[in-house]
Amino acid sequence: MVTVNLGMLHYVLDHIYGGFMHRTKISPPFFSRGWGGSKLELLERMIKQLFPEVESQNWTPSSIQPIWRTVWETQTASLREGIFKTPCDEQLLSALPHESHTARVAFLAPKSISPQKMACVVHLAGTGDHSFERRLRLGAPLLKQNIATMVLESPFYGHRRPMLQRGAKLLCVSDLLLLGRATIEETRSLLHWLDFEAGFGKMGVCGFSMGGVHAAMVGSLYPTPVATLPFLSPHSAVVAFCEGILRHGTAWDALRKDLAVQETAMTLEEVQKRMRNVLSLTDVTRFPIPKNPSAVIFVAATVSNMS
Repeated sequence: MVTVNLGMLHYVLDHIYGGFMHRTKISPPFFSRGWGGSKLELLERMIKQLFPEVESQNWTPSSIQPIWRTVWETQTASLREGIFKTPCDEQLLSALPHESHTARVAFLAPKSISPQKMACVVHLAGTGDHSFERRLRLGAPLLKQNIATMVLESPFYGHRRPMLQRGAKLLCVSDLLLLGRATIEETRSLLHWLDFEAGFGKMGVCGFSMGGVHAAMVGSLYPTPVATLPFLSPHSAVVAFCEGILRHGTAWDALRKDLAVQETAMTLEEVQKRMRNVLSLTDVTRFPIPKNPSAVIFVAATVSNMS
């Protein structure tokens, strides 16, 4: 009888596939235009302000007023899509590409009960999730539980994707930090709208993979307790881009050359160390403890053996 460790087998196959895709250039790599220059320095300063030692961690979310249109409506439920100007401050707004200045959101809600007696969960995008459909399918069964679903389209994704960007392959390292920082601001404002404008009694935020990391950050930084559900999420982007499959799809040579222009020539190992340092800013263990830790549910995977 042969024992097969499926987890290790999947890990090896993923890395073989990732290496093949990168080396054959079938798919463009992440960060082909380098680190992002002054934008990266700005983001590093801004994100450090989110950590526990800074007193401003509980700042009030910005108010938004989405403009809604009805996509469809039945006797029991409705789907609306809305747009609003991203609530980021001027510094952050100037760093974002113009295409990402307008946020888009889908809102799937039951009609048989008042908002005060139901809940709403904001679903955040994982890497490569450019549209609403996948997360709306997750939200559809929740209608029977009187739980509404709000789906945010991430900056740099879908209609908000910069013209020169292909798919989910962000052009600069600074874009990854921008995506996360803007997502935090927009989600905090959506939760604030659900609470104070729509009148929902209970609220939550969830996400898969990258979306789970962002959900954990939002749950940490929202000024009042909110249910937080990260699904299959690493504790930081270091895991994905420095240890996981995405390291095969990262433009390490472009990053090395960019640093050589800015500073001095660096080895690949030094470039990867710098990437770890930068992406350590996305480590959720450095963020404040959520207001109600018992309202946090982590959904994780385990590795099992099969004979």
